[in-house]
Amino acid sequence: MGAEHHGFRLGPRVGPDRLDAFEREHRIVLPSAYRQFLVELGGSGAGPFYGLLPLERWRLYTMDRQLPDYTPRGFHHVHHPDALGGDRFLNVVEMGCSDLCLVGVTGPLTGRVITGNSSGFLRPNVSSAPDFLSWYERWLDHMRDGKDNRALGLTSPATVAHAPSGPRATARRAGRLPSGDGSA
Repeated sequence: MGAEHHGFRLGPRVGPDRLDAFEREHRIVLPSAYRQFLVELGGSGAGPFYGLLPLERWRLYTMDRQLPDYTPRGFHHVHHPDALGGDRFLNVVEMGCSDLCLVGVTGPLTGRVITGNSSGFLRPNVSSAPDFLSWYERWLDHMRDGKDNRALGLTSPATVAHAPSGPRATARRAGRLPSGDGSA
């Protein structure tokens, strides 16, 4: 899905001074695992969906209040940090359309990865991974193994269908799975 853009390569690392400036400007503290990833590994590129967003494209969101009828909650971008009410989330992965992949930066979900939709078309989904590094490592493991987990968007159909290794590719080579079958 996004491999043609990022080529499964991480972009340049982000210097601590740039992150400090971003935190001051937006009045947040980045979760330590996410900050460590940015400083030591890379600041954009290879990631689920269309890839990790560079710092210049990060945006802060708040989650909409839960309505009495329990319809799915959306997220709203807030243009100025002083206007933010409630917990804050940083959009860090390009998913396309109005779908969002965020990291909690304040409140009880700080450090956790959440997927959702700005308009509330999808219920927010909090990853079971305890932090960004664990979540990213899980994505790498899923990519390596050719697993498909559409609920968390950890693989793209094209990659799953043509994975050179992993359980499905091994079964395909052994003749237990038809060639090109991307089903689980």
